[in-house]
Amino acid sequence: MSTLVLEMRQGDLMVVNGAPIRFRNRTRIELTAKARFLFGKQILSPDMATTPARRIYFALQTAYIGDEDERERGLLAARSLIEEFQAVTTSVLAREMLDRALAAAEADECYVALKLARRVMRHEDAVLGLAVPPGQELLNEADA
Repeated sequence: MSTLVLEMRQGDLMVVNGAPIRFRNRTRIELTAKARFLFGKQILSPDMATTPARRIYFALQTAYIGDEDERERGLLAARSLIEEFQAVTTSVLAREMLDRALAAAEADECYVALKLARRVMRHEDAVLGLAVPPGQELLNEADA
């Protein structure tokens, strides 16, 4: 088994297996076991879920890092939100990415689903001519 080493800055937030952790000082951590985690700008707060694509991301995020009940509700919400988005979008690419994101989430590969949802968020921002909300700049770059 390999380990993942992360460098965290003072004030950074990380969610591991549903538990939020805020770092009080700069630190380096190693994850030595399989864990569901997001950190930094990958985490979308509920008040930042202001567009259809961001609501999908938030639901998929919940399906990934929430507790057992939250994960189930997050996946149900993601299915519904994706269906609604696909019904109104004219973008074949967005529909395809959301199909792949939902399939990944249903296969318990939520991190892959989140990467696809971030791409849909960027697409939505471009189509709607929205400026990226403050604090979300790196969220859109996290899947590079």
